[in-house]
Amino acid sequence: MKAFASKLVDLTQKNAEKIAWQWAKDVKTNLKTNSYHDAPEEKIINQASEFYKNFQEMFFHEAPFQLAEDVFTKYAHERYAEGVPLHETVYAMILMRRHIWLYAEFQTIFSAEVEHRKAVESLSRTILMFDYIIYIISREYWKLIKMELSKKEGKH
Repeated sequence: MKAFASKLVDLTQKNAEKIAWQWAKDVKTNLKTNSYHDAPEEKIINQASEFYKNFQEMFFHEAPFQLAEDVFTKYAHERYAEGVPLHETVYAMILMRRHIWLYAEFQTIFSAEVEHRKAVESLSRTILMFDYIIYIISREYWKLIKMELSKKEGKH
Protein backbone atom coordinates (compact mmCIF):
# COMPACT_ATOMS: atom_id res chain seq x y z
CA MET A 1 0.00 0.00 0.00
CA LYS A 2 2.78 2.43 0.88
CA ALA A 3 4.04 2.93 -2.69
CA PHE A 4 0.53 3.39 -4.02
CA ALA A 5 -0.57 5.63 -1.18
CA SER A 6 2.56 7.63 -1.79
CA LYS A 7 1.26 8.29 -5.30
CA LEU A 8 -1.93 9.82 -3.92
CA VAL A 9 -0.15 11.80 -1.23
CA ASP A 10 2.52 13.06 -3.64
CA LEU A 11 -0.18 14.13 -6.07
CA THR A 12 -1.94 15.98 -3.25
CA GLN A 13 1.21 17.68 -2.04
CA LYS A 14 2.41 18.70 -5.52
CA ASN A 15 -0.99 20.11 -6.42
CA ALA A 16 -1.91 21.55 -3.03
CA GLU A 17 -2.68 25.01 -4.44
CA LYS A 18 -4.94 23.70 -7.21
CA ILE A 19 -6.83 21.39 -4.88
CA ALA A 20 -7.13 24.16 -2.27
CA TRP A 21 -8.49 26.54 -4.90
CA GLN A 22 -11.13 23.97 -5.95
CA TRP A 23 -12.02 23.34 -2.31
CA ALA A 24 -12.33 27.09 -1.63
CA LYS A 25 -14.65 27.51 -4.58
CA ASP A 26 -16.81 24.69 -3.21
CA VAL A 27 -16.81 25.80 0.45
CA LYS A 28 -17.67 29.41 -0.50
CA THR A 29 -20.83 28.29 -2.29
CA ASN A 30 -21.90 25.16 -0.41
CA LEU A 31 -25.14 25.54 1.54
CA LYS A 32 -23.63 23.62 4.48
CA THR A 33 -20.73 26.06 4.93
CA ASN A 34 -22.39 29.48 5.17
CA SER A 35 -19.67 30.91 7.42
CA TYR A 36 -17.19 30.57 4.59
CA HIS A 37 -19.30 32.38 1.99
CA ASP A 38 -18.06 35.88 2.87
CA ALA A 39 -14.58 34.87 4.03
CA PRO A 40 -11.70 36.24 1.98
CA GLU A 41 -10.88 33.65 -0.69
CA GLU A 42 -7.12 33.94 -0.12
CA LYS A 43 -7.55 33.21 3.58
CA ILE A 44 -9.51 30.01 3.08
CA ILE A 45 -7.29 28.87 0.20
CA ASN A 46 -4.35 29.21 2.57
CA GLN A 47 -6.14 27.04 5.18
CA ALA A 48 -6.62 24.19 2.72
CA SER A 49 -3.30 24.65 0.96
CA GLU A 50 -1.41 24.39 4.24
CA PHE A 51 -3.31 21.23 5.10
CA TYR A 52 -2.71 19.60 1.71
CA LYS A 53 0.99 20.45 1.79
CA ASN A 54 1.40 18.83 5.23
CA PHE A 55 -0.86 15.85 4.56
CA GLN A 56 2.09 13.65 3.51
CA GLU A 57 3.85 13.99 6.86
CA MET A 58 0.68 13.12 8.74
CA PHE A 59 -0.23 10.27 6.38
CA PHE A 60 3.05 8.42 6.86
CA HIS A 61 3.85 9.47 10.43
CA GLU A 62 4.41 6.67 12.97
CA ALA A 63 1.97 8.34 15.35
CA PRO A 64 -0.48 10.13 13.04
CA PHE A 65 -2.95 10.90 15.82
CA GLN A 66 -0.28 12.74 17.81
CA LEU A 67 0.77 14.84 14.83
CA ALA A 68 -2.87 15.53 13.89
CA GLU A 69 -3.54 16.55 17.47
CA ASP A 70 -0.75 19.12 17.38
CA VAL A 71 -1.89 20.62 14.07
CA PHE A 72 -5.66 20.45 14.44
CA THR A 73 -5.94 21.62 18.02
CA LYS A 74 -4.61 24.93 16.68
CA TYR A 75 -6.91 24.69 13.65
CA ALA A 76 -9.95 24.18 15.91
CA HIS A 77 -8.99 27.18 18.06
CA GLU A 78 -8.62 29.37 14.96
CA ARG A 79 -11.99 28.37 13.47
CA TYR A 80 -13.69 28.75 16.84
CA ALA A 81 -12.21 32.24 17.29
CA GLU A 82 -13.51 33.13 13.81
CA GLY A 83 -17.00 32.06 14.88
CA VAL A 84 -17.27 29.16 12.44
CA PRO A 85 -19.83 26.72 13.87
CA LEU A 86 -18.61 23.20 14.59
CA HIS A 87 -20.87 21.56 12.02
CA GLU A 88 -19.52 23.85 9.30
CA THR A 89 -15.92 23.28 10.37
CA VAL A 90 -16.48 19.52 10.21
CA TYR A 91 -18.21 19.73 6.84
CA ALA A 92 -15.36 21.86 5.46
CA MET A 93 -12.99 19.04 6.50
CA ILE A 94 -15.22 16.50 4.78
CA LEU A 95 -15.00 18.63 1.63
CA MET A 96 -11.19 18.75 1.97
CA ARG A 97 -11.10 14.97 2.00
CA ARG A 98 -13.48 14.80 -0.92
CA HIS A 99 -11.39 17.17 -3.00
CA ILE A 100 -8.31 14.99 -2.59
CA TRP A 101 -10.23 12.16 -4.22
CA LEU A 102 -11.94 14.30 -6.82
CA TYR A 103 -8.57 15.63 -7.94
CA ALA A 104 -6.98 12.17 -7.97
CA GLU A 105 -9.93 10.78 -9.89
CA PHE A 106 -9.66 13.64 -12.37
CA GLN A 107 -5.98 12.77 -12.82
CA THR A 108 -7.05 9.11 -13.29
CA ILE A 109 -4.32 7.71 -11.05
CA PHE A 110 -6.67 4.98 -9.92
CA SER A 111 -7.95 3.89 -13.31
CA ALA A 112 -6.17 0.54 -13.69
CA GLU A 113 -8.23 -2.35 -12.33
CA VAL A 114 -5.08 -3.94 -10.87
CA GLU A 115 -4.64 -0.87 -8.69
CA HIS A 116 -8.18 -1.03 -7.32
CA ARG A 117 -7.23 -2.87 -4.11
CA LYS A 118 -4.40 -0.46 -3.45
CA ALA A 119 -6.75 2.46 -4.01
CA VAL A 120 -9.15 1.04 -1.42
CA GLU A 121 -6.29 0.66 1.09
CA SER A 122 -5.17 4.20 0.42
CA LEU A 123 -8.73 5.47 0.81
CA SER A 124 -9.02 3.66 4.15
CA ARG A 125 -5.87 5.36 5.44
CA THR A 126 -7.07 8.75 4.21
CA ILE A 127 -10.42 8.28 5.95
CA LEU A 128 -8.61 7.31 9.17
CA MET A 129 -6.59 10.54 9.06
CA PHE A 130 -9.75 12.59 8.61
CA ASP A 131 -11.50 10.66 11.38
CA TYR A 132 -8.69 11.72 13.71
CA ILE A 133 -8.94 15.31 12.52
CA ILE A 134 -12.70 15.51 13.01
CA TYR A 135 -12.43 13.97 16.46
CA ILE A 136 -9.74 16.47 17.52
CA ILE A 137 -11.60 19.50 16.14
CA SER A 138 -14.87 18.41 17.81
CA ARG A 139 -13.14 17.79 21.12
CA GLU A 140 -11.43 21.20 21.04
CA TYR A 141 -14.68 22.99 20.23
CA TRP A 142 -16.30 21.26 23.22
CA LYS A 143 -13.45 22.40 25.49
CA LEU A 144 -13.69 25.96 24.20
CA ILE A 145 -17.46 26.06 24.68
CA LYS A 146 -17.15 24.73 28.22
CA MET A 147 -14.47 27.33 28.99
CA GLU A 148 -16.60 30.13 27.58
CA LEU A 149 -19.65 29.00 29.58
CA SER A 150 -17.57 28.69 32.72
CA LYS A 151 -16.33 32.28 32.30
CA LYS A 152 -19.89 33.55 31.77
CA GLU A 153 -21.11 31.70 34.87
CA GLY A 154 -18.24 33.20 36.89
CA LYS A 155 -19.39 36.72 35.97
CA HIS A 156 -22.83 36.30 37.51
